[in-house]
Amino acid sequence: MAGLLASKEVVTVLKAAAEPTRLRILLLLADGELSVKDLTQILGQSQPRISRHLKLLAEAGLVERFREGSWAYFHVSVGTQGGRLALHVLALVDEVDPVVERDRERAEGLRRERETAAQIYFREHAADWDRIRSLHVAEGEVEQAMSAALGRGPFKLLVDLGTGTGRILELFADRYERGLGFDLNEAMLAYARSKLSKAQMTRAQVRHGDIYALALPDSVADAVIMHQVLHFLSQPAHAIREAARVLAPGGQLLIVDFAPHDLEFLREEYAHDRLGFEPSQVVQWFSDAGLDPLEQRDLALRTKGGRERLTVSLWLAKRPHTIPAATKTKRTHAAAVQEAS
Repeated sequence: MAGLLASKEVVTVLKAAAEPTRLRILLLLADGELSVKDLTQILGQSQPRISRHLKLLAEAGLVERFREGSWAYFHVSVGTQGGRLALHVLALVDEVDPVVERDRERAEGLRRERETAAQIYFREHAADWDRIRSLHVAEGEVEQAMSAALGRGPFKLLVDLGTGTGRILELFADRYERGLGFDLNEAMLAYARSKLSKAQMTRAQVRHGDIYALALPDSVADAVIMHQVLHFLSQPAHAIREAARVLAPGGQLLIVDFAPHDLEFLREEYAHDRLGFEPSQVVQWFSDAGLDPLEQRDLALRTKGGRERLTVSLWLAKRPHTIPAATKTKRTHAAAVQEAS
């Protein structure tokens, strides 16, 4: 029967978990992603010892490791049979066990510290974001339109590019088996990771990553979302090609950004590289990336007195099941140029 483990594999998993510190590590990683440094602080053990335990757990397929700059983060693997068996074992542990309670209290204290630091960052920029939000329709209306455009899924992997606070991962949490958000801003990532952990969203993770060169294989995502990201980019066409690369055949790309406008202060004061996008330009970028445009919609703010406002535009495209040979050639050439530069 599919999904079952051989007896030898079961023994390997149980041996890996059958050590007090490793069991405590698994319990902590089941609640959210943590670094080696985090675990040394929570458990009060040395970095070499923690690293050794994590190595054994990773070799047994119970946890996954990923790098974020010079740090390494870990979480219980939900994509392997070993990781899923480990979660069943962890469910048997008494939550009021004094050792378990103490570890979780320390982990929660660490998350609160990170969240406080991120909140300071957000407070410093709150006025900026509030000013921009006042210029367009309410976020709730935008999110409703996004939800309707993308459909019910379900998606095995949903990727959010420029994830920020992780809001999009929350919005679509009931539609994916795994959600993955990428961002370059460390403060944003810290806040998003804290939020996802607090909400016990174990199927969603965030990563430090370059939107132009994602650390993902080809054709792995059923859905990719770029929410209010494109106007910050100097090479939006490149980012769309990269999003198309990771899309599986039949996968969808949803872009939410601004229609063309003349609010020059957004470029001067808020680092907007582009002042909105013409629908025809985005459709051309879709075509160049081998995607089929499906839908385009504008959400305009009704105003009195004729004050200029921002129109939020949504574009939806789909990767066909068969990619034209000409598009493959263009992608190969583009990749070669990128590697050479």
